[in-house]
Amino acid sequence: MVTNRRYGDGCAIALALDHVGERWALLIVRELVLGPKRFTDLRDGLPGAGSKVLAQRLRELEDAGVVRRRTLPPPAGSQVYELTEWGAELDGVIVALGRWGARASNPSTDHVGADSAMIKLRSSFRPRPERPWSADYELRMGRHRFTVRVADGHLVEMRRGEPPGRPDTIVDTDPDTVNRILDDRALTEAIDEGRLTLTGDAHAGRRLFEATINRSGAAPSGPG
Repeated sequence: MVTNRRYGDGCAIALALDHVGERWALLIVRELVLGPKRFTDLRDGLPGAGSKVLAQRLRELEDAGVVRRRTLPPPAGSQVYELTEWGAELDGVIVALGRWGARASNPSTDHVGADSAMIKLRSSFRPRPERPWSADYELRMGRHRFTVRVADGHLVEMRRGEPPGRPDTIVDTDPDTVNRILDDRALTEAIDEGRLTLTGDAHAGRRLFEATINRSGAAPSGPG
């Protein structure tokens, strides 16, 4: 038993919700999809949860085998939370839920977090085998840093942290701007207004966002 609030239903869906159905649980998973985080970073990403509730949910997810704690090697030495191999399989569930929620009749106008914006970018990306390109990117959203790598028109890597080498393009923006670009395809407007800047190969930077528009001209829905 993970919590005292079980459904008592033998269906695998009910069993899954016994593990991750509590409030904030799946949002914690969302925050860890792109890599480990310290407790303080999780708290910053989920300010509405509160420290006590967040700590309780993390304990429950640990007991369920969804999340584990790990101490980073020196010189960092800090403790982080990360998804287990089983927990990482929720990645597709998070994306599917985001796509489903994006079609709600009353879409949210609330602030979007950095991890949510990046997951939406990844799930909206469509390979362009007819126009292949390769590039390494660093996406900066305030203090948040993400590495993105495209090879032969396919998005092959997205993770939290700076790239090991010098990226071809540095994208400096904010989560709400990324979310708007993916919804409205307003890339040029964001650049002109200074809400998104491209340093290095600007053409590769534009192609990264242009690849989130499918052939019919509509941006696919995603989490965020």
